[in-house]
Amino acid sequence: MTQAIPNVMLFAAGFGTRMGALTRVQPKPMIPVAGRPLIDHTLDLARELGPQQIVANTHYKAEMLIDHLEPHGVRISDEQPDILDTGGGLRHALPMLGPDPVATMNTDAIWKGPNPLRLALDHWAPDDMDALLVCVPISRAVGRKGGGDFAVDPQGRISRGGDRVYGGVQILKTDGLQHIDQSAFSLNLLWNRMLDKGRLFAVEYPGHWCDVGHPEGIQLAEELLRGRDV
Repeated sequence: MTQAIPNVMLFAAGFGTRMGALTRVQPKPMIPVAGRPLIDHTLDLARELGPQQIVANTHYKAEMLIDHLEPHGVRISDEQPDILDTGGGLRHALPMLGPDPVATMNTDAIWKGPNPLRLALDHWAPDDMDALLVCVPISRAVGRKGGGDFAVDPQGRISRGGDRVYGGVQILKTDGLQHIDQSAFSLNLLWNRMLDKGRLFAVEYPGHWCDVGHPEGIQLAEELLRGRDV
């Protein structure tokens, strides 16, 4: 059965504090990587699937992102005066994304290999899953500082801890967001509820992934894109 293409949420509102001086004059998603704004690498992956709507949330130095993204047809969910974190930000954008499952994508990573969003869609089984996260073995997570996020059982269900790194791409059902009473909150709260029900799953990414949330990640990502060993 052919899966419907989900609408896509790009997370682009953060302050980018790990980038230090690089984000004093620009938001992190606008930092150049391989000659292009970092967010454009993620936008390419989203547009390749042809979703009806791509939405980006903004907060820090929002005007720069709005000016860059709107000409590409990206709708903007601007979070003012307060930033809402991933869960609150996604809920705030739901009027534009609709009630069906959505894909969310962090914008501070580079992928080398197949389109992770296509991979998620090919493995999405909504009868069994409330969320499907694209995860990378830590051995192929370039620039990762620290350990893994999840362990994965033979059926693909995940638990906290282990050697799998969440790469920042997922498909998830959003109805559970309405039952969280905070205005600003992490999607970890929703994941925990899915985890308790045994409905939080992962698919393993077969390529490499690079964390570009810190300055050293820029050079590592560019070397990865050039095909060099990193």
